[in-house]
Amino acid sequence: MPLVCLGALSCLIWLTLITLWGRFWRLTTAPPGLTLSPPPPRVAVVIPARNEAETLGRALQSLLNQDYPGLLRIFVVDDHSTDSTAHVASVAGERITIVSSPDLPDGWTGKMWALEQGVKTAQAFSPEYFLFTDADIVHTRCSLSSLVALAQSRKFDLVSMMVRLRCESFAERALMPSFVFFFFLLYPPNWVNDRRKKTAAAAGGDILVRAEAVDKMGGIEAVCGELIDDCALAREIKRNGAIWLGLTDEASSIRRYDTFGTIGRMISRNAFYQLRHSFWLLIATLLGLCITFLAPPAVLLAGLLSNYVAALLGGLAWLLMSLSFLPMARFYGLSVVWAATLPLVAIFYAGATMHSALLYWLGRGGEWKGRAQDTRLSAKSVLNPKRSK
Repeated sequence: MPLVCLGALSCLIWLTLITLWGRFWRLTTAPPGLTLSPPPPRVAVVIPARNEAETLGRALQSLLNQDYPGLLRIFVVDDHSTDSTAHVASVAGERITIVSSPDLPDGWTGKMWALEQGVKTAQAFSPEYFLFTDADIVHTRCSLSSLVALAQSRKFDLVSMMVRLRCESFAERALMPSFVFFFFLLYPPNWVNDRRKKTAAAAGGDILVRAEAVDKMGGIEAVCGELIDDCALAREIKRNGAIWLGLTDEASSIRRYDTFGTIGRMISRNAFYQLRHSFWLLIATLLGLCITFLAPPAVLLAGLLSNYVAALLGGLAWLLMSLSFLPMARFYGLSVVWAATLPLVAIFYAGATMHSALLYWLGRGGEWKGRAQDTRLSAKSVLNPKRSK
């Protein structure tokens, strides 16, 4: 009987997610046929770059090759790089301004401080929009035009695209599509894009935001200490405006995550921060992952040995789970077989989340490009930035 109850609970969870949870499993893309309204607005592209010489050149070339008819200027913020990042930017083209980031002050995360420097420097250009993008994002020729056309047509203050992540190595094929799947499960685009709902999120690699909206929220300083900065920015913008989140084929990340270890470190860098460093939220999350993702195959296998009703319920829950993941698997060109691997993926993500908590409790936190973040000391500084200054 307990096995049947567990199988029924898993089925109920997946039926609820698929039918009532914002249709998160559907791929939300920009409406076709949108065109720019004349005159095209000025756009300042701001790229925070810390030791990004390997990818920055391709990212900049893709931006310089845009078919955008309006005025466009690129601001690369060199965040204390120790490689040739600044040199790569300096030889890329004439429309690029290199900004050297000052020392990181207390209460700020590295990326937000770099964005702050880029936004400040770009003010002389008088942009109507900012494009916040990363040094590993390569854009197609029409990428910026599409973003601006969407923002203009629906009067959005922020438009963000989840770019296509690199999916070449075995580890990337196994885990990167599910990373996007879980992101949309947490933040269903239909809810994000609904002006009546409070749900807000953005994908940090490709965010177009109206300059007036940045001013209205109090500038980048309003999210100065946020590690999950893209979602924090979207939350602040949505307080007074409208935002849009979707998936795109017009921009892609070329950052390599060739091994399970590199992907695990990427996830664990901010996972416990997402849970607000709460032990009880950690336990609830792990329990939820077990019931939602691990119970279906476990109940199916156990039920085949003892209770066929339980096996049927476990199999149905696993089928519903796999069907919800199938559109994302197809988007990344994966075989339908990969859709059935979510239980294994959930084990990996649960392990990365526990690892994130352990790092925090040990006082080490995550790390990005040699800079520690989300340690206990930095968490106090972020929570009380004025006091730390």
